[in-house]
Amino acid sequence: MYTAPPPKPLRKRSFALIAFICVAAIVAIVGGFLAYRSIIASGITKGPDNMFGDQHLKTTVALIELHKVRFGKYPGTLSELKFTGQWDQIALQSVRYYTNADRTAYYVEVERGWIGKPVLEMPAEFWRGTGYTTSLKPANQ
Repeated sequence: MYTAPPPKPLRKRSFALIAFICVAAIVAIVGGFLAYRSIIASGITKGPDNMFGDQHLKTTVALIELHKVRFGKYPGTLSELKFTGQWDQIALQSVRYYTNADRTAYYVEVERGWIGKPVLEMPAEFWRGTGYTTSLKPANQ
């Protein structure tokens, strides 16, 4: 009488499948990171980064200055801004904001344009009448 051999344990197959999926996921993450870095380094995003960065800066400055008009002082943090729209949040999350202790002056810089950090040169006339000052820029920047 013939008896079929016992089925192979699934444990070895399951372990091999899980190991393969984990290795594939790690390779995909590392590959994606390297692709992202090489795209940024290539300079192909320079135009869109500057365009989006310019808009982020202007939106943020407008909201900060409106806050000053309404409340008499600049906001301590950008989360204190009132009546912002959903699109404004994109700009506000793309900048770094620093204010002095009495909230009479501030420094703001764009950290992210479209994908990377933009290079923006605003004319002095843009800042006229605002509380912007480069003296509040952190030393490590």
